[in-house]
Amino acid sequence: MASSPSVLLSSPPPTAKDGSRFIDSNYLQKQSHVPANFKWPEEDAASAQEELNAPVVDLEGFFNGDVVATENAAKLIRSSCLRHGFFQVTNHRVDADLIQLAYDHVDDFFNLPIEEKIKVQRRPGSPYGYSGAHMDRFSSNLPWKETFSFAFQNGPEKTVADYFKFTISKDFEQTGLVYQKYSEAMHSLSLSIMELLAIGLGVDRMLYREFFEDAVSIMRTNLYPTCQEPNLSLGTGPHCDPNALTILHQDLVGGLDVFVDNKWHKVRPVLGALVINIGDVFAALSNGIYRSCLHRAAVNSHKERRSLVFFMCPRADKVVKPAEELVRKSEGGTRKFPDFTWSDLLEFTQNHYRVNETTLENFTDWFLSDDRSNFKPTHFKPTH
Repeated sequence: MASSPSVLLSSPPPTAKDGSRFIDSNYLQKQSHVPANFKWPEEDAASAQEELNAPVVDLEGFFNGDVVATENAAKLIRSSCLRHGFFQVTNHRVDADLIQLAYDHVDDFFNLPIEEKIKVQRRPGSPYGYSGAHMDRFSSNLPWKETFSFAFQNGPEKTVADYFKFTISKDFEQTGLVYQKYSEAMHSLSLSIMELLAIGLGVDRMLYREFFEDAVSIMRTNLYPTCQEPNLSLGTGPHCDPNALTILHQDLVGGLDVFVDNKWHKVRPVLGALVINIGDVFAALSNGIYRSCLHRAAVNSHKERRSLVFFMCPRADKVVKPAEELVRKSEGGTRKFPDFTWSDLLEFTQNHYRVNETTLENFTDWFLSDDRSNFKPTHFKPTH
């Protein structure tokens, strides 16, 4: 994976004590022009002109055990996942005060001096830690953002709380407790969504809930600073998430776009709703019946944007394979993807490939290749 020893900026970025240069939001928003390495191809960065008419699924009936409401919710989700893999949910039972508290703590970390943030910088091959514009991994098409990611595993150990307290500092103990509670709420909601996905696919209702019960997921906070030339750059480029299921809470600034019917559509923030999208792992679990959602994050010139993202991932050693009844229902009645584990896919996306809209197809070729070290992608932008 290409690294970036120097980035074409209008003025030098901050320098750490060891001489390394890093970029954060404070630096990006001071740029009057988009630096060359942050510019995206016109077809990727073109502004979305229409809003996406995606379903907003009310989960109240599901949680109350209403059979008819549950079936209706599953049907709405199914129709969305067959088309583009995206929907929103309301009455999800995630406390609004907890969501607000999570946002209140976003700035506690991002406002730290860059020298403090890079102490928990992402390490090569790991999805966890701080990243400023992904400069540590890429040299072009850099995203106009900074992120902070950490692991969550359901169980008696408070993995998130301990990470903040012992890896960052004791000053972040309260922040860790907030994100521990938020991650637990996201995990619980993810398992509920898994039941509805199973109902929609016609498999055992508990199949995916049980598969992901011991998930080791990724929680991420994003900060997208203002950009004076937002038509030239992106907060996150076009891609499908490689994990199974993503739950996003976006603030009311907006900026999420989804690609449907060969064009980009804006996703209008719905007050109180959570955004759900299908990722590559679940697309494989459904044998390609459900679509992994192609999306991106736009930037703007007037107000910075924040988001909270929970990426549900299977335990690293669990084998991802579709139920036999889904293979029979698939076109041609054949397997679309080989058996693989999350650790296999993570190895590919962290060390060999930059996630995009054809990650799963190229991963399949790489995974089955006899010469992975010399792998060259053959799948490019698909027709949607």
